[in-house]
Amino acid sequence: MEPNCHSSAPTPTVRRRELLQIGFSGCLGLGMGHLLQNVGLAKSKTAIPGNTLQRRVKSVIFVFQTGAPAHQDIWDLKPEAPAEVRGDYLPVDTNVPGIQVGPHIPRLAKLADKLAIIRSMSHSLPSHEHGTHWMLTGINENPIGATHMASRNDWPCYASGVQYLQPRADGLPTGVMLPTYLHNGYGFCGQNGGFLGGDFDPWHVTKDPNAADFKIDELNLFPGLTVGRFQGREALLNGIDAQRRDLDKSSAVRDMSTRMQQATSILTSAGKFREAFDIERESKETRDRYGRHAFGQSLLLARRLVEAGVPVIQANMGTMNNWDTHGQNFTQLKDRLLPPFDQGLATLISDLEERGLLDQTLVVATGEFGRTPKINENAGRDHWSAVFSAVFAGGGVRGGQVIGASDATAAYPATRAYFPADLGATIYSALGIEPESLVYDRLKRPNGLNKGSVIDALYC
Repeated sequence: MEPNCHSSAPTPTVRRRELLQIGFSGCLGLGMGHLLQNVGLAKSKTAIPGNTLQRRVKSVIFVFQTGAPAHQDIWDLKPEAPAEVRGDYLPVDTNVPGIQVGPHIPRLAKLADKLAIIRSMSHSLPSHEHGTHWMLTGINENPIGATHMASRNDWPCYASGVQYLQPRADGLPTGVMLPTYLHNGYGFCGQNGGFLGGDFDPWHVTKDPNAADFKIDELNLFPGLTVGRFQGREALLNGIDAQRRDLDKSSAVRDMSTRMQQATSILTSAGKFREAFDIERESKETRDRYGRHAFGQSLLLARRLVEAGVPVIQANMGTMNNWDTHGQNFTQLKDRLLPPFDQGLATLISDLEERGLLDQTLVVATGEFGRTPKINENAGRDHWSAVFSAVFAGGGVRGGQVIGASDATAAYPATRAYFPADLGATIYSALGIEPESLVYDRLKRPNGLNKGSVIDALYC
């Protein structure tokens, strides 16, 4: 029975106008590359937060199954349904009596006492681009002016909201997304600061941490350029900037200077942040435990970023639409998708616990929607957003429970539905941010950050 302990945090619907952005790279021979892309043209006004919440966690790891996993074959099986709905799999027991899951996540089944499984997630638009936007930002409908392509009309992702309301004094990134940037010739919405501007974009890592030559060039000075020489160049640039600012008061100049300061902080004083990407520091045994594949090593890197103090880490489980199983759904899940996912996520949860980090880290795993109850003629499942599943661990979440339920064919919620905005409210609240806090777009208009309800059942 689902606990009855819900709260509400309504906020007004707001408008935004498309805002400009520019790219910037190569200054002073720093080799910053994509670190300085998506530079905004004007800084936002100071936020007006709501009441300060007690912070539950220091970090959130969002494990994003891009493309939308088949919930009824992983977390919410229906063994009594007709064959064309039930599919090839039968549920298996977990280490919690009464909770069953799919047969191809055996490691996670043994950790069910750490998991809270929500089986009644829902939203109204089964489109990859829109669903990604909604789930990665915590909104239930598209903002005015937003489309299927990333723009400055979009709602800010979680890392950007946190950066706006809890800015870091050290200039280091508040959020890191890895190891892929989701795009289809254009960027998917929900991966940047949206209407807040480029100053609030998270840092994107687009290299496979499982690759033998994995290295983040942007964290290294060019050969022969020492920190001392770099700081000398920075001082020279600051002198030029002082004169330039007298000649040009434009927001573009001010904003570019801000981004340069952020880049400088990363290169000269990043310490733990820089070391986090040196995955070779991990023992062979640990890397093998996570799995020598992109899923596993990305989650290992996520744990290292937690240790470095990064508040929001998003680990994409593959390139764009990787879990989009329109054909051969059961074969793909069994052979390609679930084994590395099961290994990597189970190891992440266990490793965080062993290191004393699980209580202060909220782990969330889900996709942008679910998949159709009825299997198609290609042995696949198509897009379906009316109901799907999300899994939570750590961060004070009470494990060993199922929250909500779908109907007999895993097609619609049979109990209270939870929406992307509720997910967003839960993430923000866990990080000590009032979901209804005000943020200002670059036209100085107030926007309620989130209008969902914290999923209190996770903690009951």
